[in-house]
Amino acid sequence: MRVLIAVDGSKPALDAVRMVGGLLDHASDLVALYYSPRDLEKRVPEASRSIIGGAAAAVFEDARAALPADVAARAEFLQSDAAAAVGILTSAAQWQADMVVVGARGHGGLQNLMLGSVSRAVVHGGDRPVLVVREAAAEGRGLKVLACHHPASAAAVAKALGHIHWPAGTEGLVIGVAESLLAGPLPSWLENRVRDPDTASVAKAWQQEHDDEVTALGGTLDAFAGTLPRVFRSAKPIIAQGNPGDKIVATAKDRGVDLIVLGRTPTDPLSRWLIGSTSEAVLGRATASVLIVPVEK
Repeated sequence: MRVLIAVDGSKPALDAVRMVGGLLDHASDLVALYYSPRDLEKRVPEASRSIIGGAAAAVFEDARAALPADVAARAEFLQSDAAAAVGILTSAAQWQADMVVVGARGHGGLQNLMLGSVSRAVVHGGDRPVLVVREAAAEGRGLKVLACHHPASAAAVAKALGHIHWPAGTEGLVIGVAESLLAGPLPSWLENRVRDPDTASVAKAWQQEHDDEVTALGGTLDAFAGTLPRVFRSAKPIIAQGNPGDKIVATAKDRGVDLIVLGRTPTDPLSRWLIGSTSEAVLGRATASVLIVPVEK
């Protein structure tokens, strides 16, 4: 696997490097550390090229020191004067990265990502998985990972997870959300009218739809787990009901998840503006790191 990590010398960026270091096959995986001096040039416009070059060297050295020694020995340094998002995406394409990694600041909204709106551009403008790291997992224990199922992205998510070297002690969980308009508990307005024969038949059909969907989802999740690495096959899949973004974020928080993995299915800009997307909701609100896997149109 070839992984490009965007670095800037900050703690979130170094956390990203450390987390990725634990997900690599030390014998074969390759890492490129990407840095854009554009931000430094804006903040210190009078800085000489030697100062900027020294800052870049320091950023690269700190990032390389955070990698496992055998991976660090093969690490490549990439730098560009292009705008940050353009530089990251272009370098990832030219270097043929299998995954792009950025760090994040805080837990509230895309504007808090390490590169601000740039990270959002990287997530939605690229054609390869993007890992947004909130913080490195505590040392001495394996990761707890939540893989999210959606019919349109299941194959892409399984492929991405299969490329990652999961460390010993990793606990993999699988979740699926029944998001049908008919799924979930009977609305109160309908419960109050069940004595009416016609309404009672609607209530019965509503409940049957709910039960059928949950039953089918259970079988689907079992099959999905079978396509994932072994660490995801031990725990019973989690079936939730309601809004996918809400349920994924809540489950990850309740289970102490370190990393959420979900697909990003193609949507037009108008649809994203009107109803949002599950990937944006999770990325903006989750306290865990998030791996977004794009699905080809």
